[in-house]
Amino acid sequence: MAYKKEVKENTEYSELKKAISSNALKPLYVLWGEEAYLKEHYYKEMKKLLLPDGLAEFNFKYFDDKNLDINALSAAVDMLPVFAERTLVEVRDFDFYKAGEETRERLESVIKDIPEYCCLVFFFSDPEFKPSANLKIHHTIKKVGSSVEFRPQSDADLTVWLARRFRALGHDIDREDAQYMIFLCGDSMTSLITEAEKIAAYCKTRKISRADIDAVGTPVISARVFDMTDAIAKRDFDRSASIMGDLLQLREPPIKLLAVIAKQLRQIYYAKLCMERGKDKAFLQALCEIKNEYSARLLMENARRMSLAWCENAVMLCADTDYRMKRLNTEDEELLTIMLIKLAVG
Repeated sequence: MAYKKEVKENTEYSELKKAISSNALKPLYVLWGEEAYLKEHYYKEMKKLLLPDGLAEFNFKYFDDKNLDINALSAAVDMLPVFAERTLVEVRDFDFYKAGEETRERLESVIKDIPEYCCLVFFFSDPEFKPSANLKIHHTIKKVGSSVEFRPQSDADLTVWLARRFRALGHDIDREDAQYMIFLCGDSMTSLITEAEKIAAYCKTRKISRADIDAVGTPVISARVFDMTDAIAKRDFDRSASIMGDLLQLREPPIKLLAVIAKQLRQIYYAKLCMERGKDKAFLQALCEIKNEYSARLLMENARRMSLAWCENAVMLCADTDYRMKRLNTEDEELLTIMLIKLAVG
């Protein structure tokens, strides 16, 4: 039986899209989540509905002060629209979940009394922001309006979307090469737009090839680490050391590099365990929440070259290096280099 991890349906996201299409926006929205492109895209669509051309200066109020003046916000919410049906009040990056109890209570009283002609939007740019569901104000928000999380898109959705982007730029890309591009350049839609424009400008034919992607695509750190672990799996120490040197030249913090390497090696270990138990790539993707099919295939290929004992030792080496970086007074880059040598000869 295949392993399936239950994924909570993002009903608030679906409801927001329906509300925009039917021009039936609620009085209150909290927009947050990792996927910046979609977050900005749907907020722009909300603005188009709420702010008719030429009237934005009369019907829009913006707050970005982290020490929000609740009285000023309350006055903005009560402001009557001018030659329009509704007003829009935006509060950007004010984390009321971390504010004092008195501030939250005052804000909650404003939220409870939003007039029907106003739409109040709290917009969070920080991808790390998460609501505190145990606070009273969170339940008030859900009752009055909607807290919408913008999650990274699935591999299938990103692949289709990327193909549409290339068609708009006069090119075609097949499914496998689209997945490779997502693996190489990351799954941020904002970054992928830039990468697609670069690759389309470089490509001289209708069809985008992998060579075009490699020529001008900017690899994310995880893709470079994949290259490094692939070199280790092939016992190519010179190549793996060269890639490590390149990553350190980029001035990435060694502790961050270690985190990415450790995650990669843990996934290879899980891939090896899956193979030992007769499980397939789909099982590994569900188990490790790997969206990209190309990544999962590479993990399985690397796991085939490694022994189970090597995989176990690699995970332990990462844990030991992490401990030493955090607890001992030793050069971090030196510890990474020592770990790499041990992995190569292990």
